Amino acid sequence: MPILILGGQGNLGTQLTKFFSTNYVTVSWDREDLDVLNFLELADRIRELKPELIINTVAYNAVDKCEDKDGYASAFQLNVKLPDFLADLCLDMGSVLIHYSTDYVFSGTETKQDFAENETPNSLNKYGETKFQGEREIIRRHSWGLRYYLIRTSRLFGPTGTSPVSKVSFFDIMLSSASTKNELIVVSEELGCFTYTPDLAESTLRLWETDSPYGIYHLVNDGAATWYDAAQELFRLKKMAISLRPVRSENLFRTARRPKFSVLQNNKVHRLRHWRHALREYFEEAANRSELN
Repeated sequence: MPILILGGQGNLGTQLTKFFSTNYVTVSWDREDLDVLNFLELADRIRELKPELIINTVAYNAVDKCEDKDGYASAFQLNVKLPDFLADLCLDMGSVLIHYSTDYVFSGTETKQDFAENETPNSLNKYGETKFQGEREIIRRHSWGLRYYLIRTSRLFGPTGTSPVSKVSFFDIMLSSASTKNELIVVSEELGCFTYTPDLAESTLRLWETDSPYGIYHLVNDGAATWYDAAQELFRLKKMAISLRPVRSENLFRTARRPKFSVLQNNKVHRLRHWRHALREYFEEAANRSELN
């Protein structure tokens, strides 16, 4: 039976398709293929495909827009109703579900900076709330027999997906901004973990192939960092003399509050390499692709 990836042309979906298709019949759907919120059509097509595994990477992740009425409505549909629907469908079909969530379901303090897989979320913003609601829809079906991997991750970076609306990563935004500005303002708080999409895809595949116990997993690259730390490392690697000005979170005009501490502990599987090593590889491979072109 095939494996189905929803959001298959996004940044993560593209990498998942690459890794899973090496050894498995893999079907990848994106917005050009169907509207995932047309649940009748989605159910018909999935039942016809009969996938052994459904991997859902679809999400509404415009954090600030989630704070207004229309944005929240969109987030609720994609972050709550879609995983709710997929969980029921997988339960009915006997398929396994892999779904991704976020560190933004947590909000830490100076004395509580990191979170284990079994800790209770306490989001600061509407985006995190919708992702947690989506988690609960999946988790509550476990007692009914749903087999699932709920993967929390954060701050994705890596090769851009094949979808024209793929989200640009922090590092690529920094490089683009550096091409036109002499000084960049970067948040010096908000401690969290960066995650390289090829590493996340490979680790997801490993969960599946090793028959890891079902449940919640935290998959992020090793090492916690602030946005300012990450920008410093980026320009060190690129050997670019860019002036960085640190700024506190509250000094930026952003609609949604962000957690100042949301480090995800990985206590259940092999830890991913350090984010600095992954970042170096990302730009080395990007340079190699550029030379080939």
